[in-house]
Amino acid sequence: MWLMQMLSETGEDTTKQSGNRVSSFLSRRDVQQAIRAWVFWAVTLGGLGYLFIPHLMADSASKTMDIVKSTFMAFYYTSVPVAAVVLAIATQTVLHNRHTGTAPPPDDNPAIETNQMANIVWVVISSALCVFLLVWGLVVDNVVAEPSRAANATVVNVTGQQWIWTFNYPDAHKDTSELYLPVDQPVIFKVQSKDVTHAFWIVQMGIKINANRGEITETAVTPNKIGVFDVRCAELCGLLHAHMQTRVHVVSKADYEKWLANQGSVEQWPAS
Repeated sequence: MWLMQMLSETGEDTTKQSGNRVSSFLSRRDVQQAIRAWVFWAVTLGGLGYLFIPHLMADSASKTMDIVKSTFMAFYYTSVPVAAVVLAIATQTVLHNRHTGTAPPPDDNPAIETNQMANIVWVVISSALCVFLLVWGLVVDNVVAEPSRAANATVVNVTGQQWIWTFNYPDAHKDTSELYLPVDQPVIFKVQSKDVTHAFWIVQMGIKINANRGEITETAVTPNKIGVFDVRCAELCGLLHAHMQTRVHVVSKADYEKWLANQGSVEQWPAS
């Protein structure tokens, strides 16, 4: 009994000491200033992200792009508290802890490497963030790969060269300079290059993959919105790299079949 009582009293003393240290730490003026700065920066960064970032990203034309947007915003909001800590410490230091003169500043606080609590908090939070990113990435990767596993996927061969894109439809034996796709139909792109490295990027559909000479890379997507969207090169490939862009027309399945049957040039087919 006395042993259990002693352990209990020891545990209570340890808890009280830890609580006193935390209370003493939080009551410090510089810590309170840093906390207020952290709240300010967290609210500011979060608000700016909410107001402006969605408007800076392209409109979605596929589920993949929706996932890209949600992933970007999730990672942004996850990074806000960390960025706010850095900015809060910098703000507190610049406004309240400036040092003048030629003598070195006083060493008021223990070094981080000898602060056990700071190291524990750092390791726990870093580990939690890594696990979060890993789980999110695995889930997103599985969802994004769904079109490539579809049995009814349309195959389009994509060839990049300085400074144009060419699209080949194997089933129709048709080559075009602009891309046509049926809405709500999975599409697999087999991408290659005739010269230097390019990057095949359909902006509003959220897919991007390198076009390499001598090998074929693959990506897939399911367009879910009828309209005209942008195809660009996302890899610096020479003097006219910025002009290596074309359009992708997403049309109804009936219009797509008509277009495939049409033997005229792509420019003769009206965009839907």
